[in-house]
Amino acid sequence: MSVRRTGQPAAPGATAYRISRSTAESKAGLAGSALLVIVLFTLPWWDSDGSLQTPLVVVLYYLGLAQMWNLLAGFAGMISIGQQMFVGAGTYALLQFAEAWGLDPWLSVPAAGLVAAALSAPVALFAFRLSGGYFAIGTWVAAEAVRLLVTESNDLRGGDVRSLTRESLGDYSLETRANVTYWLALALAVGGTAIVVVVLRSRVGLALRSVRDSEDGARSLGIDVIRTKALVWVVAAFWTGCAGAVILLSAPSTTAASAFSVSRWMALVIFIVVIGGVGSTTGPVLGVLVFWFIDEQLSDAEAWRFIVLGGIAAVMAIVAPRGLYGLIQRWRPLQFFPVRRRLIGPGADSS
Repeated sequence: MSVRRTGQPAAPGATAYRISRSTAESKAGLAGSALLVIVLFTLPWWDSDGSLQTPLVVVLYYLGLAQMWNLLAGFAGMISIGQQMFVGAGTYALLQFAEAWGLDPWLSVPAAGLVAAALSAPVALFAFRLSGGYFAIGTWVAAEAVRLLVTESNDLRGGDVRSLTRESLGDYSLETRANVTYWLALALAVGGTAIVVVVLRSRVGLALRSVRDSEDGARSLGIDVIRTKALVWVVAAFWTGCAGAVILLSAPSTTAASAFSVSRWMALVIFIVVIGGVGSTTGPVLGVLVFWFIDEQLSDAEAWRFIVLGGIAAVMAIVAPRGLYGLIQRWRPLQFFPVRRRLIGPGADSS
């Protein structure tokens, strides 16, 4: 018997077993996703009053945040409750780059991500010494320490309300700023999903899941556990920092309390991932749609919104621990963004 990848010729007389990831559903899912991205990209040209574009900015950057947290918690086993430190770092980095140093606001977004990535390195030196619940608490403590430093900083003035001025936003019109901010949020969502899929389809993805299941077992297989965890930690921090910058562009006023808010940037992100399905590439997409629906229905009831969201998350954790994606899998196994390899026997339909 010989095993070959899809597209490679089999040796003469060998049994044609093939390794493939794609299915009919995944091909349809990817085609539908591509079409949806094209439609969303053109939204500013046909949503003239911004009735859909404005709320979609929030949904899209939350999806980007959720995909990064899911990459850490769902696939690497690093349950962090301190990702708001990178949101806040990206927010205040953009304020400094655009307002204090005069850098173009759009160029400030990736620069803010680099600041968040740089911040993640010393945090990792501390947090990676911890595991399980201690890691979660440790990242939260680190986030609070960063928030306090920003609040007390005379240069950053985290205790005051800070806003992007017209000068720091450049000579762009209001319409241009709204459209570019929307496209950046779309890039966060699409790019965040693509990063997760690409990582999981690589050797790093296999190493990640080995580390998640058993660090000692991963080491016995020759996997550099610290290097693998550090790679996704820095990538997630960079993307989360970019999201923090886009959040500021969409609402150009902030304080340290709101930029480093655990309820806004952690509790809601965890809700999205838990509802959709932890450890699945499609789960955060489903979760953010549920969040959008509830947020629209309870937009005028801030307290009730968190109560309802928390209640739904608690019920789902008991009834369907794998989230909405897990419920769909019970009905019919679907892989819209396939990352697992399948062994296809002779005569089997590879589609």
